[in-house]
Amino acid sequence: MIHSLYTAALTGAITAYAPFAIGRRLTSGVPLNLRARFGYDVRPPRARPTGWIHAVSVGEAITAEPLVIGLRERYPELPLVVTTVTETGAGVVRERFATAAEHRYFPLDLPGAVRRVVDTLDPLFFVCMETELWPNVLRVLHCRGVPVMIANGRLSDRSFRRYRLVRGAMGPMLRSVRVFAMRSEEDARRIVALGAIPERVVVTGNMKNDAIPGSTERADSWRRQLGLVGTRRVWVAGSTHRGEEEVVLEAHAAARVDHHDLALIIAPRHPERAGEVQTLVEERGWRAVRRSRLPATERAGAVVVLDTVGELAELYAVADAVFVGGSLVASGGHNMLEPARLHKAVLFGPHTSNFRETAGALAASGGGFVVTNAAELAERLRYLLANHAERQRAGEAAHATVVSRQGAVQRTLALLSPIVDVLPRTVSRGSSRADA
Repeated sequence: MIHSLYTAALTGAITAYAPFAIGRRLTSGVPLNLRARFGYDVRPPRARPTGWIHAVSVGEAITAEPLVIGLRERYPELPLVVTTVTETGAGVVRERFATAAEHRYFPLDLPGAVRRVVDTLDPLFFVCMETELWPNVLRVLHCRGVPVMIANGRLSDRSFRRYRLVRGAMGPMLRSVRVFAMRSEEDARRIVALGAIPERVVVTGNMKNDAIPGSTERADSWRRQLGLVGTRRVWVAGSTHRGEEEVVLEAHAAARVDHHDLALIIAPRHPERAGEVQTLVEERGWRAVRRSRLPATERAGAVVVLDTVGELAELYAVADAVFVGGSLVASGGHNMLEPARLHKAVLFGPHTSNFRETAGALAASGGGFVVTNAAELAERLRYLLANHAERQRAGEAAHATVVSRQGAVQRTLALLSPIVDVLPRTVSRGSSRADA
């Protein structure tokens, strides 16, 4: 009954959203991939069972990379498929996992679409990054006896509040999951409170600590591409939201009083906002140029607005200091581990619920600094730029914080191995996993 109500509600929501999705397709050119998401992939079914990893978008796909590589090394004969929801996530998977896994789109959570995708993939197991809970997906996989793992699981304050409202319906769904590999003790307590079987919940740590870092060796190449050759100081404001760019630009103006040649790279969280951010820069009388137009339109001294996907983690390598956005507004913050991994001092606002433990550890080590407004951001930025020894010390502290918290991928693989090791390597299609 609950599944029927859920499916009916989801069908209604998809129908209501369809005109907006079509409008977005026509205006922005973003593909809908409806054929694939309804389970009608043009490619034929897999000849052999697969390992299925789901990473909804860019961040989850990057986090999944060392896990995919670990599975490929341990089980070289096992075909791996990584699904995403977004087109940008698909691009990351195709670029980074080209030799390790195949990409397909995750189905809409409708029974028919899910069954068609499961028939095509014939998964031996399903690993879902973070905590994507799709009732029909979990139900179909449970009926077919496919083990499910939640990897790098987390429940934000907002998600936990929402899930608690439907706790009665959560229990049966969560009991179908074989193992929950959760980021923190708090995440573990929350998933148990929602109905997960406590014996199946393990704290493994945050896999983002183990993500493959950007290359510091490419810093000089990036400087050339971005027109920063000869610039003595560069700072990056990454994953910014509306309302934060103005703060960043105000701090940049203040810092340039002492550092006249200071360069700035702004990377809005949503690249489609690049035009809006460029306008904000130009309204201050500064030149701005989009990353996608470099180096062909190189303009020395211009503020660079990053309008591409998947490059930010490497671009942090050119920075003397980094601000990570989503933290001066109530968005929970974004991945401050990427610059920390590259030995960069990290600045962030007070709203870091998505990375609460990481933010606390960075601040405690002296590798991260909390700022609450433009004046504090400018003050901390000016201090770091003027003090090479302190900047280097903070960067080393940030890196050490990341290193001390690594190991989540290996712990996750250790939990997954008993599941994979007992599964057959060849299964006749539909023989033992027909729908119940």
